[in-house]
Amino acid sequence: MLLSPDEATTQLFTGNIGCGKSTELLRLKAQLEQQGFHVVYFESDRDLEMADVDISDILLMIAHQVVESLENDGVKLKPSALVNLFRNLAETLQTPMEIADVSFSVGIAALTARAKESPEMRSRMRQYLEPRTKTIIDAINEELLEVAIATLRSQGKKGLVVIVDNLDRIDPVERANGRTQSEYLFIDRGEQLKRLNCHVVYTVPLTLVFSDDLPRLSNRFGVSPKVLPMVPVTQRDSTTFEPGLALLRQMVLARAFPNKNYNERVDFIGDAFESIDVLNRLCQLSGGHMRNLMRLLYGCLQKGDPPIKSTILEAVIRDERDSLMALIDEGEWQLMFKAISKPDTQGNEAYSLLLRSLFLYEYRDNGGRWFDLNPVLKETNHFKHWLANYKANS
Repeated sequence: MLLSPDEATTQLFTGNIGCGKSTELLRLKAQLEQQGFHVVYFESDRDLEMADVDISDILLMIAHQVVESLENDGVKLKPSALVNLFRNLAETLQTPMEIADVSFSVGIAALTARAKESPEMRSRMRQYLEPRTKTIIDAINEELLEVAIATLRSQGKKGLVVIVDNLDRIDPVERANGRTQSEYLFIDRGEQLKRLNCHVVYTVPLTLVFSDDLPRLSNRFGVSPKVLPMVPVTQRDSTTFEPGLALLRQMVLARAFPNKNYNERVDFIGDAFESIDVLNRLCQLSGGHMRNLMRLLYGCLQKGDPPIKSTILEAVIRDERDSLMALIDEGEWQLMFKAISKPDTQGNEAYSLLLRSLFLYEYRDNGGRWFDLNPVLKETNHFKHWLANYKANS
């Protein structure tokens, strides 16, 4: 976006669910707003049924969010073609609702909410909307995006950016043609998602990075997905990566002592943890996965008040270890062992399920991509036996 501020760009952003993508996107939103852009950020799973998504659903959602955001900022749009389209849709569905210039966003929000709750209504809406996809895209571009950008620039803004978060959470179900939802939406229909005439950032499932169709995806959008890796707490040689560990410690301490500055928090570790070793082990066992770090921390707090003792943390780790062990079969273990013993292996689509299940973590460094086990799984005898045999045979 910074390289071509006057031309629409499309960006793809991915990473493990819970690794901090939303935090980074909200940071991007703040930076772009400081630069003078109007940014429309929204979480798509609030509008969509993630097990059943089609292109028309995404376009409808974007239209609704853009209009609502601009109306809240005092920019009034009159998308007459879209109003007529959705008024006819409401009549076809025999769904009484007001779709007018003055309540366009309200009407679309009502349609979206009803469609999310009703598979039958989603199906009927798509029968009407899918043959009109080109018309919808043209109307969104001409009546919403182009008018909005011109109005925003007349007010001194640089332009419009739409950030569509949580599309990476669409379920990996297969469609009738054998393609998964993510392959269908972003590869087979990606050209249509790219046609919107403003800057757009889509979050996409990490599975696409491991798909054989990754070159097609990159060609569709003209960019490769940008991957947000885990925060590294160890390096490839299994030694501790202190900069990453320090960041995770601060993430925990900032929640314990929000009114203290960066340096002051360290002096209060004893109020929150039995020792700094307990805090370090908590951070290391998270593997640099933000959501898991918070989940392990809250698990400790449920078992006892601060300062968190080593015995409490170890009990939480055992519970987490046993829960994960119950989900993994021998074939998945062998696939994980292959991933961590041959870190240069690329393009293995089977890894995507392990990453989605948070059995396997992906990291990036100057040497490129590498994999490691969820650190909790390294607490299992299964892993310890494999590691001993691996070292003996290396």
